[in-house]
Amino acid sequence: MRRAGNDYLGLFIRSFLQGLVILGPVSATVWIIWYIVSSVDSIIPYVSDRIPGLVFVLVILSTALIGFVGNKFLLGRVIVDSMDYVLEHTPGIKFIYTSLKDVLGSFVGDKKKFNHPVWVIVNREPDIWRIGFLTQPDLLVLDMPGNVAVYLPHSYAISGWVIVTATENIKPIEGISAAQAMKFAVSGGVSGTTPEETETEQQNNIL
Repeated sequence: MRRAGNDYLGLFIRSFLQGLVILGPVSATVWIIWYIVSSVDSIIPYVSDRIPGLVFVLVILSTALIGFVGNKFLLGRVIVDSMDYVLEHTPGIKFIYTSLKDVLGSFVGDKKKFNHPVWVIVNREPDIWRIGFLTQPDLLVLDMPGNVAVYLPHSYAISGWVIVTATENIKPIEGISAAQAMKFAVSGGVSGTTPEETETEQQNNIL
């Protein structure tokens, strides 16, 4: 009787943990989406109280419209360039603006910076390699010829750090895309390199 009770308890614990594995990512994803939507929605409380989600939709559509006009029409391009020039040359503001612009431009847009995944050796005997992204192929401007700058993302975080190392200490990552390499690094090496993910990534590139 006691053994049967332990078996049932063990089954319950295993089932509970498996439930956490299933529901954890789903719940976290739903919560993050809800938090983003509600945060944007609260910009105009008067509207969001009456029609929840409307402000969020309007912000998304407005952002897409600005991006379209700024890229496709001459007048839009002139306005965007003018604002960019003013912000980049305004004391105090230019540091914040250029920093945010570079960070966002590194992940999205036509000039993504994290699209050259590399292996970086950080220790010898024994050899220890880390996954990173080549951000500067040469550092002549810093008077450091023969060196490169590599961004090393942290696992399970949105942070990372930049190192300067000799060119011979890195080698390109082959066989996976930059997105898969980032997923591999951020997930602690448990995601991003399975055959199914590789096939899905290839299909997305074709589309």
